[in-house]
Amino acid sequence: MPTRPDLPSAVLAGLSILFPVIAIVAIHTVGPEAAVVAMVVLLAARLALPVLRGVPLSLSLALLPVLIAVLAVASFDRPLSIRLYPVFMNAAMLAAFAVTLWKPPTMIERFARVMEPDLPESGVRYTRNVTRIWVVFFLLNGSIALWSALQPGWAAWTYYNGFIAYAAAGILFAGEYLVRQTIMRHSGQ
Repeated sequence: MPTRPDLPSAVLAGLSILFPVIAIVAIHTVGPEAAVVAMVVLLAARLALPVLRGVPLSLSLALLPVLIAVLAVASFDRPLSIRLYPVFMNAAMLAAFAVTLWKPPTMIERFARVMEPDLPESGVRYTRNVTRIWVVFFLLNGSIALWSALQPGWAAWTYYNGFIAYAAAGILFAGEYLVRQTIMRHSGQ
C-alpha cells in the first residue's frame, strides 16, 4: 500500500513549490533578508522532516549542500542566494538521482517499489531509463535556472523558475505516466 504525505510534509512541499513566487513577494515587500531567512527555515524544515514518508534518505540529505550553498552565497549577496536557490536544488536533485544510477536501486525504482514492491526486471530496466531522463532534465533545468539567475532584473528568473520550470517538470511527469500506461497495456499488465 502506498504511503501518503502527512500534513506538515505536504505544507513544506507546497511552500517549496511556491518558493519562487514567495521570494519575489518577500523581496518586494519586506526585503531580501526576510526571503533568505524564509528559504533557510524551509530548507532546514525539509531536512528535519522528509516531504514523504519513505522517501530515500539520500534525497532528503541532498538538501544539506543546498542549505550550505545558500548560506554561503547569502553571506555576501542575499538576492543572488535567492536567485541561485533553484540552481542549487537542481544540482542536488541531479546528484541524488545520478548517484543511484551507479548504486542501484535507481531513484525512480525506489519510488516505483512503493506502489509495486515486486517490480519485475522489465520494470527495473524501465525505471533506470526514466531515472536517466530525470538526470538530463535536472541538468538542463539547472543550466537554464543559472542563466535566468544571471540576467539583470527579476523577470527572466521569475518567469522561468516560477512557472516554466514547473510546467516542464509537469509535462515530463505526465509524459512518462502516459508512456508507462501504454507499455503496461501492451505488455498485458
